[in-house]
Amino acid sequence: MNAWRHWWPSVLWAGVIFFFSTGAFGGEHTSRFILPFLRWLLPDASLETLTQLHFLIRKASHFGEYFLLSLLVLRGLRGESSGWKWSWGVMALLIAAGYAALDEFHQSFVPERGAAAQDVLLDSAGAVVAQAAARLWFGKREDRK
Repeated sequence: MNAWRHWWPSVLWAGVIFFFSTGAFGGEHTSRFILPFLRWLLPDASLETLTQLHFLIRKASHFGEYFLLSLLVLRGLRGESSGWKWSWGVMALLIAAGYAALDEFHQSFVPERGAAAQDVLLDSAGAVVAQAAARLWFGKREDRK
């Protein structure tokens, strides 16, 4: 039961990512609230510019979702330990990348969505950057001791 204390955030976040992969978060649906917000924020922007920004926001969210998942998995792997180890970082990256691949596979069955290998790469890039940031963060903390 003690391990659950370290793992529940990553399991919960994986569930949120799964929910984001449903038809409710397809491009047509998110454009209904993102485009009006962008129109309000940038009233002089063309529709083409707003559409490109919408696309970039959606892709940035891929990166961010898996950045956070990778850090939460690292938390689970560390358990009661502190710091950062290569084995934890690599395992967190592999778990996040594996989940990204499963998520894209899931999307291939969802109407209004589609699977894209580029999204798995983008998700994995978020996980890599998260582990690099964690390594730098914990390395600096270790240096202060």
